[in-house]
Amino acid sequence: MSGAVSMLTSFCPVICTSHMDETRSFYAGLFGFTAAHQTPWYTALVRHGRRQHELALLDHAHPSLPGPLRTPVRAVRLTLTVADGDGAWERLAVHGGVEVAGGDRRHVVVVDPNGVRLDVVAA
Repeated sequence: MSGAVSMLTSFCPVICTSHMDETRSFYAGLFGFTAAHQTPWYTALVRHGRRQHELALLDHAHPSLPGPLRTPVRAVRLTLTVADGDGAWERLAVHGGVEVAGGDRRHVVVVDPNGVRLDVVAA
């Protein structure tokens, strides 16, 4: 890929939220994220493993955001791939996950406290 940044060492999506505690609990309970750093207005979540995954939560009203961006997330879709198949489906079902028909892989959709749609597929 010509012109690509070759020294990229991490990638961390940030969800601007008005539901900090619920969102932190959601990602910890369903996907095993833990808080690496936490303040009342910001949480850095990590999930250690063969690959480390990161996700940040930011209070949508925090003054570090430019005025026009101080709104909760409106539309985002994240795709997560899981290896623990049946165990993942059972945990997701408790949170209102809906299995999507079609394809050759299991696919469940669950929505976080902010309305972020998570498409979870089996590896």
